[in-house]
Amino acid sequence: MGVRKRQSAELRKEAQKSQAFAKLLNVPSSPRKMRLVVDMIRGKEVFRALGLLEFSNKEAAARLRKCLLSAISNWEAKNERKAENGELYVSTIFVGPAPMLKRLRPAPQGRGYRIRKRANHVTLYVDTIDNKTTKEDK
Repeated sequence: MGVRKRQSAELRKEAQKSQAFAKLLNVPSSPRKMRLVVDMIRGKEVFRALGLLEFSNKEAAARLRKCLLSAISNWEAKNERKAENGELYVSTIFVGPAPMLKRLRPAPQGRGYRIRKRANHVTLYVDTIDNKTTKEDK
């Protein structure tokens, strides 16, 4: 491995030390419905995001709250200390489609209408707030 490549790999590893993630796979709701909830918490401080999710009346909010708690505990395990209020924020969060279940519903005159039962995958990254300010300065 060349010197430049090694240096950039070390910088990338150093940046990932303060970052933790959690994935939520095969959630049985459409990606569009999940994105409505995801957009509420993107870029927010994690404890504020937990409050938003707890009092949201969307069904996807409960599942996303569990994923956010998992990401916070992953960060705590990685850094071997508790997360304090105002320290972490949701740096990246995105929703992608999962495999679709296709079913047939009986329709008039011997036809069959196709039912598509959609699902989604959610990936959530949390990072420290001091990294947010240094990234914006560059």
